[in-house]
Amino acid sequence: MKNKNHVYFDNAATTSLTEPVIKVMTETMGSIFGNPSSVHFFGRQASQLLRDCRQTIAQSLNVPGQHIIFTSGGTESNNTAIKGYALANQTKGKHIITTTIEHHSVLNTVAYLEKNFDFEVTYIKPKNGLISAQEIKEALRTDTILVSVMAANNETGDLLPIEEIGQMLKNHQAVFHVDAVQIIGKLPFYPQSLGIDLLSASGHKFHGPKGVGFLYSNAITFDPLLHGGDQEEKRRASTENLIGIVGMSQALKDAYENMDDNNKLIQKMYDALLGHLEGMDYYLNKNLDSLPNVVNIGFPGLQNDILLTRLDLEGIAVSTGSACTAGTVEPSHVLESYFGKDSSRLKESIRISFSELNTLEEILLLTKHLKKIIGGSNGI
Repeated sequence: MKNKNHVYFDNAATTSLTEPVIKVMTETMGSIFGNPSSVHFFGRQASQLLRDCRQTIAQSLNVPGQHIIFTSGGTESNNTAIKGYALANQTKGKHIITTTIEHHSVLNTVAYLEKNFDFEVTYIKPKNGLISAQEIKEALRTDTILVSVMAANNETGDLLPIEEIGQMLKNHQAVFHVDAVQIIGKLPFYPQSLGIDLLSASGHKFHGPKGVGFLYSNAITFDPLLHGGDQEEKRRASTENLIGIVGMSQALKDAYENMDDNNKLIQKMYDALLGHLEGMDYYLNKNLDSLPNVVNIGFPGLQNDILLTRLDLEGIAVSTGSACTAGTVEPSHVLESYFGKDSSRLKESIRISFSELNTLEEILLLTKHLKKIIGGSNGI
């Protein structure tokens, strides 16, 4: 994915808009400007488009349209699901289970509930590189009201046992929330068949615009984060971001329709990346079950901040992990959970994440510069 003299391999952080998404957003900007809550023609026109977008997203996930709530993105969806449900249902219990490898929008939200509302949170750590449904089962208590586990890790791409957890929770009062930000649009994912009660997604992770996302809610009662009007059936106040929603809807529709072809191309790029690195000294931070578009890789003896900077100078964008901490190149809390705080992997690993908009030629360029940098690093 090129921009003049630059190549982009940080698609787990954000993705570029596709031409169909830009087209539909531009058309909407020029033709539909009404407030969906208004009763006149312009409002009805906007409201119909909003319903169409809601139905498009719902059809992609095989869920009823009324179960889709539009938000500003993954962070708001996670906060609404966790904070909103916990505070509305704390009379049932004040115990929450999550994992140590969650996104900060989950970890900081449960920490807020711990600090300010006396909730008790059990954090499941990976064992032998895995989060198991059995460990979550063993952590369940009669007062557990919420289990929050991500579908795919944003730093390693590892897939978590969502279906097993969903099955295990069927006979327990705990509601199951899944941060699906990284997996939606990449792999088939249908919340109702997986036993998911609340699901968070963000448009800019699958070639939609930033600042828009959605929360799937399986008729779950929760307190809204925002108070104001009656939008989204009183579940999320504020006039809907119609232009963003239109773009997100188009992006998700395209992602599901083209998923097989996209993943075949991505698998070719993944194989080409490792093929071109054959003979080099590197390690992968991943499990067998992982997203095909995320490669968390380390080169022994080479600091990741130096490698990131040198690649950037060559016009190639990668990252060291979570986009929320990339500006400070902090040690990864995910890799720390896997390998311990003293592991050299925390300072050596980078994340390469690509999409169907990348090319095999760009993979070749990346590996060419990696070999050049590592060959001349002298063990830095």
